[in-house]
Amino acid sequence: MNGNAPTGGTGGGSAASRPSRPRWGIRWTVIGLVAAALGGWLTVRDTSPVGHFTSAQGHDEFFAAYQRAMEDLPEPDATLDVRTDYGVVRMYRFDGAAPEQAPLVFLPGRASASPVLADNLPSLRKIRTVYTVDLLGEPGASIQTRPIRDDEDQARWLHQALSQLPEPRVHLLGLSIGGWTAMNLAIRQPDTLASVTLLDPAMTFADMPWETVARSIPASVPWFPKSWRDGFNSWTAGGAPVEDVPVADMIESGMKNYALELLVPSRFSAEQLRTVGLPVLAIIAGESVMHNSPDAARQAEDTLSRGTVLTYHDASHAINGEYPDEIAADVAAFLSELDEGSAD
Repeated sequence: MNGNAPTGGTGGGSAASRPSRPRWGIRWTVIGLVAAALGGWLTVRDTSPVGHFTSAQGHDEFFAAYQRAMEDLPEPDATLDVRTDYGVVRMYRFDGAAPEQAPLVFLPGRASASPVLADNLPSLRKIRTVYTVDLLGEPGASIQTRPIRDDEDQARWLHQALSQLPEPRVHLLGLSIGGWTAMNLAIRQPDTLASVTLLDPAMTFADMPWETVARSIPASVPWFPKSWRDGFNSWTAGGAPVEDVPVADMIESGMKNYALELLVPSRFSAEQLRTVGLPVLAIIAGESVMHNSPDAARQAEDTLSRGTVLTYHDASHAINGEYPDEIAADVAAFLSELDEGSAD
């Protein structure tokens, strides 16, 4: 099934009708620095085999920003530090509706962490209990202890982490590179998954444009001015300002103070995507700079055997902050159809 609207495929608006954003939080969190992590960071990283903060001062600066950004979230009902073969994975649980049903597990974009979900949590908790994950090997409260050398390792650590949750299966919700991470798991080790929802996933259905990679490189050099990083991040989010916003400060600090030691994710082949037997909801941002949006939507429609593909025509790559309620409505409808199907 496919659609092309902000809610349920009922029609898109013009760029002028894009909704207002009362808080920057999620608006740019989506990627803030996805391209920087894929491009520029790889050119300046040091020789350590695992991701790490480059100094004690940088560590403290980042976590001061992280704690400020966490204040935009409600108090978690549980904080979990889950040990895997690749390090300790930090998760937060926020109790929500239908506790007897499989929860949502959120994977943020590259160079971001759990606070990026602040604007989405109120509407998502009306659907299910929500877990958030700080991705292993990224700036955040997860701690990488072993190299993540390829896509198989990326799937392995996440599978190990999800396997330790009390719920036997989860609905994975991935944003940007978090969407790639979710699909990578669905392709390689889907045992813990009930479904996958992808929010403008990077490197999943279409290649990243060279312009995006090129723009990321000068913005990703830690000793370059902060204004260069802010300018890049604003561009990825459709021109929105990023100064003096807690979650933006957190992501910028992570970019500056954390050495990423991950390979560039491999773009999935059509054959790999066709192997996914899970229900998949793919929501594509029509104005994304992370891929050619029509091409990405077409590839998703052509390859997902149980796919629902929607395009939010006026959304930038920061789609989750621009349309939090519409996303929640589409996720709720998607899960309702799955529940009805399982009952038949």
